[in-house]
Amino acid sequence: MPTMLEEPPLQAATPSARLRLTMAAVRLSFVWLGCRKTLSREQKTQAADTFGAEGDYVSAAKKLLDTSHPAYKGVSSLKSQIVSYWRAMSLPYPEPGIRLIRQDDLAPFQVQMTSFKADLEEAVRNLNQHYSELKSQARRQLGRLFSAGDYPATLAGLFECSWEFPSIEPPDYLRQLSPQLYEQEAARVAARFDEAVQMAEQAFTEELSKLVSHLTERLSGQEDGKPKVFRDSAIENLREFFERFRHLIIRSDEQLDALVSQAQGVVRGIQPQQLRDDQPLRQQVATQLSGVQAVLDGLLVDRPRRNILRRPK
Repeated sequence: MPTMLEEPPLQAATPSARLRLTMAAVRLSFVWLGCRKTLSREQKTQAADTFGAEGDYVSAAKKLLDTSHPAYKGVSSLKSQIVSYWRAMSLPYPEPGIRLIRQDDLAPFQVQMTSFKADLEEAVRNLNQHYSELKSQARRQLGRLFSAGDYPATLAGLFECSWEFPSIEPPDYLRQLSPQLYEQEAARVAARFDEAVQMAEQAFTEELSKLVSHLTERLSGQEDGKPKVFRDSAIENLREFFERFRHLIIRSDEQLDALVSQAQGVVRGIQPQQLRDDQPLRQQVATQLSGVQAVLDGLLVDRPRRNILRRPK
């Protein structure tokens, strides 16, 4: 137990070290049937001939299924929900398909993802029931471009999601086999966590800037002589950001922490309808948020823009 003169290890740790101590890696992946297929060379040549073009200079694809069908939209909507949940529960990490989740969030994450998986399986079963109908529609719409060989016998197993918690620490066996290699791997992992901190700061700064900018724009000025219309979500999304920021906070940037607190203070206790009914309050909030936005703009200019982690496909 630490004495009064000692700091607990977690408090004394650097932001990147705190990430290593409190976070786990989570990888999300999908099996997803593509609904477009590139035309064959012969088909592209025929299409190019229509415009008097060379086939090698033309790119063309055919749509295999009607993605606007309610059954297909039910499947694709679930994919979007799963990715959004994964991202909301985690921080970026500089390796495609991997993010960092709090260790004490692993149990609820597992429960929710299991529920999503069951929902997706049910949505795929529903889509499969309409599969013959969708193929018949494609046959009519594609004409001579239709090929039965493009379509699997069933959609079962072709729309799936999976997740795992891979180790991103250097393997212990390297300590004995090659201490030097182990140290190299440890340094590489440490550098990745340093980058993860920077990526998190950048992502939070960009998201806050986008939310504050949108709400400020909606609260400022007029359209056709009337105050601009804004949805309740403009406030709700900002409050959800505050909750997620505090939950995933890495305490790495005092200026960003202060800006989040400042923005949160501006809208604390204010309901969307109040901003619609009270013009002086509306102007006050817009002015205060403009001050936050100005500082955020400076942060985004000062920091080098980093690559955003790609969503799994």
